[in-house]
Amino acid sequence: MTADELTLIRDAPLSGNIKRVLKRLARPLGLKLGVYGQHRPIPFRPDPELLSEQSSKQSLEAALIDPPLISVVTPSFNQGRWLRGAIESVTGQRYPRLEYVVIDGGSTDNSIDVLRSAAGITRWISEPDRGQADGINKGFALTSGEIMAWLNSDDLFLPGAFRYVARWFREHPEVDVVYGNRIIIDTNGDEVGRWVLPPHRSAAYLWRQYIPQETLFWRRSLWNRTGARVNTEFDFLIDWELILRFHHAGAKFCRLPRTLGAFRTHPLQKSVRVAHSVGKREVDRLRAPLDRTRRLWYRIDNLAYVLESVAQSWARSFADRIARKRT
Repeated sequence: MTADELTLIRDAPLSGNIKRVLKRLARPLGLKLGVYGQHRPIPFRPDPELLSEQSSKQSLEAALIDPPLISVVTPSFNQGRWLRGAIESVTGQRYPRLEYVVIDGGSTDNSIDVLRSAAGITRWISEPDRGQADGINKGFALTSGEIMAWLNSDDLFLPGAFRYVARWFREHPEVDVVYGNRIIIDTNGDEVGRWVLPPHRSAAYLWRQYIPQETLFWRRSLWNRTGARVNTEFDFLIDWELILRFHHAGAKFCRLPRTLGAFRTHPLQKSVRVAHSVGKREVDRLRAPLDRTRRLWYRIDNLAYVLESVAQSWARSFADRIARKRT
């Protein structure tokens, strides 16, 4: 879960009607960040570069030469409808060293049947817990991988993501955290939008969380020196609080030029249910330490970042049109 739906325009000191008008005017110009339903549903297409990464002989050989262990945790509660897809997006990566833990919070739907029949899970547990953050901590405590990530049970990793991320970390030892672009999918798994992010800058997270959580990977060494847990006092902005801790610890971030994950939008997701209650309180809490000057500069930098993303989106749309004409 992320703060994605809390967009820049909603934060401006304007009336609700003016904000809605500005948002509608901005969408045709290419404003995609913070917007989920961007177009009518179309068939979901993974990133072709990642598919090449998944199948190429060079990538396969590189991954098999002392590959880092990747640890992934999926927290879940009554998400049986989506859970199998999330699991298969992890276990289907064809990555040679994977540690995968699923923590179920005591679901009463078909989640247990899904877990019992799923192949490739290192370990799964189903028992009552204190929420998503507690489940994430419980899962990571059972892992030891050098590279870490969590995937919510209604989201997906795209094919080839693990090999690409592992190779990037190995070739860039100075980098602590990586993330990529995201596809937005609907309840049927059809694509309804994309977030194409500019190269990394702190505006991606100091004022607003634009980093797609399902594309976020980090080193265990960073995890250990920043508390080795997510903050269980947060329910909506678990990822943003962790990212800010990484930032304050001096972590080096990098946006990878690939679409690594898919975020599913549906009526039951947390971002819809509690965005204007729990979400607003947690946003205020994370911004509370900022003085007036920093708030101003962070918002200006954030606006520049959003405008830069528009150019990125147009470039990606143009490339997609060319690719479709060739197929």
